[in-house]
Amino acid sequence: MNISPLAVVDPAAKLGENVTVEPFAIIKKDVVIGDNCHIYPHAIILDGARLGNNCRVFPGAVIAGIPQDLKFKGEITTAEIGDNTTLRECVTVNRGTASKGRTVIGRNCLIMAYSHVAHDCVLKDNVIVGNASQLAGEVEIDDYAIVSGGTLVHQFTRISKHVMIQGGSRIGKDIPPYTLVGRDPITYCGINIVGLRRRGFTNQQVFLIQDIYRTLYTRGLNNTDAIKAIETEYEPSEERDLILNFIKSSKRGIVRGSIDEL
Repeated sequence: MNISPLAVVDPAAKLGENVTVEPFAIIKKDVVIGDNCHIYPHAIILDGARLGNNCRVFPGAVIAGIPQDLKFKGEITTAEIGDNTTLRECVTVNRGTASKGRTVIGRNCLIMAYSHVAHDCVLKDNVIVGNASQLAGEVEIDDYAIVSGGTLVHQFTRISKHVMIQGGSRIGKDIPPYTLVGRDPITYCGINIVGLRRRGFTNQQVFLIQDIYRTLYTRGLNNTDAIKAIETEYEPSEERDLILNFIKSSKRGIVRGSIDEL
């Protein structure tokens, strides 16, 4: 390990092999940091932090701060960061509350500067959160979603797989998979074709996803009738079933369609 004598590292903290801790970083007692991590100057890793391997925590970031939730009573909870994830300058990740007990950021994620991940959020793998985005409590973001800079996400909101969100958006509804959303107020703007092609989706898969969303958003059906139409008109597939299950399980309701398409 390469720990600067100017860093403050509690001797009870558990650090893996080949960890670098630069000057003026602070690492508290109840912390676990995996192998090959790099903790930059002035980063603060508080009690309850659990970092996987190959993570980078940049200057000014604060990991596992206590939740900004008046219901929090000091319970022992965690903030868990997966392998190969980068937390840039001044990112804040609060640990969980009694609600879920942990805040989770998955593997291969990039959380850009000045972003906030609140208590009990769950971000899965390969998620990107743009600069200065703010995620309220218990937000869920699925694999390969991209939240562009300056986005505000309301508590309990769900963002599904392979979604692309325009910068500066205000998210108060659930965002179904494969979609591109933006404008103000937030609306469905099409599917995330560029992202899907980058991840190896075939033309057949892309055309199926497009057609399903035309049924949902452009045929003048309410969500209940649209779900029935999708179930009867399209053969079961991973793409169809993911869309259907997400819509059916949404408690907040999904983002509305664009006025230009209705």
